[in-house]
Amino acid sequence: MEDYSIPALVFGVGVTLTGVLRTLGQAGVRVYAVCDRADIATRSRWYEPPPCGDTSLVTPANLATFLKNCGLQRAVLVPCSDDWARAVASLPSALNNRFFSSSPSVELVDTMVDKWRFSRLLERSQVPHPTTQLIDSAEAMQRLPESAFRGAFLKPLSSAEFARRHGVKGFTVESQAEALSLLNVLDLPVMLQEYIPGPPTSHFFVEGFRDRTGVVRGLLARQRLRMFPLDLGNSSLMQSVPLSEVAPAAESLTALLDRLAYRGVFSAEFKKDSRDGQFKILEINARPWWYVEFASRCGVDVCTMSYRDALDLPVTSVTDYQAGRRCMMFAIDMLAFHALRGKEPALTFGEWMESLRNADDALFSARDPLPALSHWGKLLRQRMVPGAALSSAGGQFCVPSKSVKTSSSPSDQLAQVGPVRRG
Repeated sequence: MEDYSIPALVFGVGVTLTGVLRTLGQAGVRVYAVCDRADIATRSRWYEPPPCGDTSLVTPANLATFLKNCGLQRAVLVPCSDDWARAVASLPSALNNRFFSSSPSVELVDTMVDKWRFSRLLERSQVPHPTTQLIDSAEAMQRLPESAFRGAFLKPLSSAEFARRHGVKGFTVESQAEALSLLNVLDLPVMLQEYIPGPPTSHFFVEGFRDRTGVVRGLLARQRLRMFPLDLGNSSLMQSVPLSEVAPAAESLTALLDRLAYRGVFSAEFKKDSRDGQFKILEINARPWWYVEFASRCGVDVCTMSYRDALDLPVTSVTDYQAGRRCMMFAIDMLAFHALRGKEPALTFGEWMESLRNADDALFSARDPLPALSHWGKLLRQRMVPGAALSSAGGQFCVPSKSVKTSSSPSDQLAQVGPVRRG
């Protein structure tokens, strides 16, 4: 094991933060974490608070001040959420001789986070993606044909801010009237985006790391097998697949990253459109994601690649990984199973258990069991209230399922759909 004398300072919550702590800790890096004291990541054997102690008042807005007084002479910074990614990318250059990171520019972070800017980028780059329109007034919405609303959903420009206010990522609509009714509770501008039809298995993720020299040092592809909520939800069961199965997606993504001179870890979500056979990109996360530790288990350790790149150390390319390996988020997959029992054809208990055979759990580790035990304990105390499994896991959020009827009032819709997390 190499001597990594410079520690890592990681910012985030939940499953993603836990995965980064474990991956770097097992590589031999001393890891400090900035998170809430009650976060499940604090139960990890690799968790350690910074030398300054209490970090409860540390926010992305005061990151620079915190770093000046954190008690660390040098550290590699690893942000695990959009707001922390932007904060790290925005740090003043005066701190560059003490704190290092392998991350994209603040302009690129903003482009990935602002879904309209991201959509325009994809349009200019001629990357296949869902049809998206910006709605900046009720009059603009009224000018659209009725056909534009069928099988579409309204989503914000800034997902994080929208979720904090409304508890969801967006609202499905089936008519212009339904979309107009939502303007009573939504701030403009919003986006009207095409919904690409298809089962969970039509979702694919291409993830990896691109270094300071412009070389993609590792790529991994995974396929969603099950999700919750059932339609516009988050992965609860998935498996790694060969890159050859998603070659067009991988090619379009790496070409886009080349054009952007991107640096850092990335996770891109695609959906294969059965109508034309194209892989259409939905989003790119410019930071670690829920299943980042699973990528390492398969053989693509983007966390250690990022750490080494931040310190200008050589980064070895990974050209192969274990395909066919499964990973689940057990508590969330239980919710998916219960929902699928009421569908036709129904998923039986035996079929569900068989699908989980030999699957890793994204949160549980035999070497580091306490984060998972803490998470499951919270769920038992909350009696598995739908949404609790996702909120205590930490992370982002997702669009409500299409079972939500927008013919009800906006306030009813907000009551029906609780906040859930991206995976």
